[in-house]
Amino acid sequence: MTPPPLSRVRWTSAVLLAALAAGTLRAGRRLRAIPVLPETPPAAAEVPRPAGWRLLTARGVEPDAATFLAACAHAEAEGLRVLDLLPADLPAERALGLLRLVDPARYRWDRLGEGHGAGFAVLVAEEVLARAGVEPVGPRPVPAELLALTRRLKEYAADATGLAVAPGLSCGGPAEPGGPARVAELRAQGLPPGALAAAQLGGLALLAGAALRQGRWGAAAAGLYWLQPYLALRGPGSPLRPAGLARATAARPLRSLGAALRTAAAAGRGGTGEDRARDTARAAAYQAELASGTGRFLEPRRADCPWCGSGRLAVRVRVPDLLQGKPGLFTLEQCEECGHVFQNPRLTLEGLEFYYRDFYDGRGGEGAGTVFGRLGAAYRGRAEMLLPHADPGSWLDVGTGHGHFCNAARAVWPRTRFDGLDMGDGVREAERRGWVETGYQGQFPEFASKLAGQYEVVSMYHYLEHTRDPLAELDAAAAVLAPGGFLTIELPDPESRMARLLGPVWLPWFQPQHQHLMPAANLREALADRGFTVLAEEHGPAHQGNDFFGAVALAATGLAPDPDRPWGPPATARARVLAHAVRLAALPAFAGAAVLDALRTAAAHRTDGGNAYRMLARKDTP
Repeated sequence: MTPPPLSRVRWTSAVLLAALAAGTLRAGRRLRAIPVLPETPPAAAEVPRPAGWRLLTARGVEPDAATFLAACAHAEAEGLRVLDLLPADLPAERALGLLRLVDPARYRWDRLGEGHGAGFAVLVAEEVLARAGVEPVGPRPVPAELLALTRRLKEYAADATGLAVAPGLSCGGPAEPGGPARVAELRAQGLPPGALAAAQLGGLALLAGAALRQGRWGAAAAGLYWLQPYLALRGPGSPLRPAGLARATAARPLRSLGAALRTAAAAGRGGTGEDRARDTARAAAYQAELASGTGRFLEPRRADCPWCGSGRLAVRVRVPDLLQGKPGLFTLEQCEECGHVFQNPRLTLEGLEFYYRDFYDGRGGEGAGTVFGRLGAAYRGRAEMLLPHADPGSWLDVGTGHGHFCNAARAVWPRTRFDGLDMGDGVREAERRGWVETGYQGQFPEFASKLAGQYEVVSMYHYLEHTRDPLAELDAAAAVLAPGGFLTIELPDPESRMARLLGPVWLPWFQPQHQHLMPAANLREALADRGFTVLAEEHGPAHQGNDFFGAVALAATGLAPDPDRPWGPPATARARVLAHAVRLAALPAFAGAAVLDALRTAAAHRTDGGNAYRMLARKDTP
């Protein structure tokens, strides 16, 4: 029989079939890459527990001594400090979900990767528990709590966390969580339950439509989805024996539909009672603070340029807080003499505290951490810029936040001592995690005399634009560096074409946090004035591929801010409906923006023109 011509192929079904086939093969490959613990002879059960290790298990999970000893031996042999154990009877959908999140071949060495596991048992070195401030006392955790703990512990063993299948371990509990328990597990892993449930329901609807309307291609796609658990988890060499795999596979479409509906319903009810109480208290504090208005958050407008002193100023853009939706309107002016762009009037110290609050910590801390954790390629590019010029022994990262750059840069500079400085509490957490050796908390200029001449490298990555006086920050860097030391800086480029094209929704304006955006020529001149020689300058490699995606996100936030934001008015049903409608309508725009950003990034790399630039300078020897 002659196959149908290519023009008659139903592309939706073909794409679904290809995606499902790739996902099935990937799951099988990843599963077979997970080490399997040996089944220790029964006599080993009488050997006492090795010192320095704790095995934390979820309720209902009862590991034997043989499993514990085999896990300890594997961790010691591989140099691991955290080892998540997968029960051999791990339910099918749990296993597939884990394999979508984790590539075992890269998991350990991805220093910024989030910690994921099965949620049933995790072996942890006691020194890691101590540094993380975890004291495992009281009742055993439920899987959601253990998943959250695994995610946290990976931060304290960034390149020493692994997975292993434990043949002698059993889940000992219900096969699959539903409703609130499932929502809690997704949130514990940093995943949005509502969005995932909506995506799953949409995917099921798409598959059903393809099966009913698109002939054998649609039927093949639906059939592959139906059989995926069995094909991925029961092939030759699979280390898992999921309980009830045949029944789970046979009932998969109905079970998936029910699970997605229960998850969506539970997600719509919000977080736990403790979460709601915390949100209520936070909202009350914000409303009390805003009762006095926002005028005190801005200084008087200045009449001259803070960079060159010229009085020739023009408004570049006016924009509200599209990042969080806090009240206020902010103006960026540009000097017509030197091109410097600055916030005018600028925030007061009280204003800075107000607008930064709940962005990098508190309510927004987890989201910010997730974003920073996904910038590994950018961090590596920054670290590699120094390769042709130095082999530093000491490096101070100013504006380090939680130390994500320092953690990633160790892969490039394993023998370098990385210290960090920041105003927030995150720098202390970075020190406890081991991402920096020493964390300094405070303003950089305050440490200039104390740290004078102590560092071979000082880095300022997307830091200067946040400061009140960038020239004073450069003075501090010159003081802290030893003669012949290196200063490396990355900044948004206000001369980017995208800044004019996208106007108020160009993400690097980042109002109200960014107070100064300086053209590269201005920075080169300021460095020369302080005795630096610029060795390298990069624009394309520093480009951050988020121009169009960020514009869609800011526009959507401006049209429909988060109705549950504690600094906003009380949420109404109308506000919630509007927010959901805008997010749904924005999905095609986000997809198109992602394509445009990919093209834009390729062009930026080819032409060395992007939305940011990096500069490397050497402090000249007197």
